Amino acid sequence: MMPSCQHRLFATALIASLLSACSSSPPADGTSAPTPFTSSGVTKTLVEAVMYPLDKTVYWGAWVAVAYLVTDPWAPNWEIQEARFPENHVHFLMSMKRYYSGGAGEARLVFNRRAKELVRAGGFAGYEVVEYSEGMESSVLGAQRTVEGVIRLTKMPG
Repeated sequence: MMPSCQHRLFATALIASLLSACSSSPPADGTSAPTPFTSSGVTKTLVEAVMYPLDKTVYWGAWVAVAYLVTDPWAPNWEIQEARFPENHVHFLMSMKRYYSGGAGEARLVFNRRAKELVRAGGFAGYEVVEYSEGMESSVLGAQRTVEGVIRLTKMPG
């Protein structure tokens, strides 16, 4: 299971447990009622003092869950697809999350970081950027930042 999915499942379980804690019922046998306390002259039980209406709790919990699933703060900002071509050329196609909070100016940094990872993993001397372009793809759901580029990995002399 991907880490992003694990975070989503954890958050959903957390929200569900918080929502289930909001509803309470009195004891069936009536022997162990909550301890009363006084707040500004009115005697309330602890449960009554912190109880929220279930319908409002579910309403706001649903909004929080939808906002979390759309933005998913733990998901990586960029999705990178790469294809290898002859003569040590590598084509990158990068897409940024559609809804994000920050990281809009990091496209070139992510591109270079991935190129350096390929250099280290393959034992190359370095890389040369052959093509690089940034753009925006529009859709009904909103614009999405994209990057396309090609690098050529250079071999070690010898």
